[in-house]
Amino acid sequence: MKFTIHFSILLAFVLYFGSFTLLFSQDFKSKYTIILVIDGPRYSETFGDTACTYVPKMGKKLIKEGVFYDNFKNNGPTYTVPGHTAIATGFYQRISNSGTSLPKKTSLFQYYLKAASAPKTDAYIVASKGKLDVLANTKNKKWRNQYVASTYCGPNGLGVGYGSDEKTFSKVIELISGNNPPHLMLINLLAVDVYGHANNWKKYLESIKVCDNYADSLWKTIQSSSILKDKTTLFITNDHGRHLDGKKTGFISHGDNCSGCRQISLLVLGPDIEKGKRIKEEAELIDISKTIAKMMNFEMPTSNGRVLNELFSPKK
Repeated sequence: MKFTIHFSILLAFVLYFGSFTLLFSQDFKSKYTIILVIDGPRYSETFGDTACTYVPKMGKKLIKEGVFYDNFKNNGPTYTVPGHTAIATGFYQRISNSGTSLPKKTSLFQYYLKAASAPKTDAYIVASKGKLDVLANTKNKKWRNQYVASTYCGPNGLGVGYGSDEKTFSKVIELISGNNPPHLMLINLLAVDVYGHANNWKKYLESIKVCDNYADSLWKTIQSSSILKDKTTLFITNDHGRHLDGKKTGFISHGDNCSGCRQISLLVLGPDIEKGKRIKEEAELIDISKTIAKMMNFEMPTSNGRVLNELFSPKK
């Protein structure tokens, strides 16, 4: 009788946790993935400035530790919710930018949670903009309300309104500093976009520099963690750019297919990623989730993106 009980417990343990072993028993060293989205800077004020005046940490230091794409694009609707939806689903969609509609396609968070048989806290969306709470779910009837990631979006994580980047980043540090950090996380920082829309050039530029510091601090925190160090891949990107000077309202706004709105950036760092490599080949937002799916060993059949194989060290 005791043997039967003990065997049942062991079997349950294997069935529950075995999926994690299978999911990560592969050639990639990375077991954790974080996507940092700096909302709405114009490329000309970030990596398009060869001096990297406002992104010195990313543009002069972190870029040497990873792979940078010189020709990275949002080839879909260039607004916040559509841009983040493209990242999360690998599919461009004309979705409401107000956060009142769910994405049509299933997200990488849902695919991951199902494949890993993981609790919802193992995938997290932490965003200064409350409306990005919609990224955790989908309209797809087979997936709606299934495998929904944990969220902390907007003030106090309630999914409405705009919160401060400082509190958002504090939440991120809290989550990744614990004993069980999420294996998959997306972060949104809003200040750059907000001050751009406010026509506050000075604060817009200051916010880019603050976000540069956040990116550096995030990477340092990862490297100082006994759990995350040498096991975490960090994607640093944007959801959209802004109009170029002389185009409509200039840096104040965005939303069309002009080069200022489409041109963004991607910097990737991690144990499987080449160091100090710049890639001229075009890549785009929808490629991020497909690449993460390969690294974390789950499928994304509804993604229109491609795997960015050129990121990886030659042994991959």
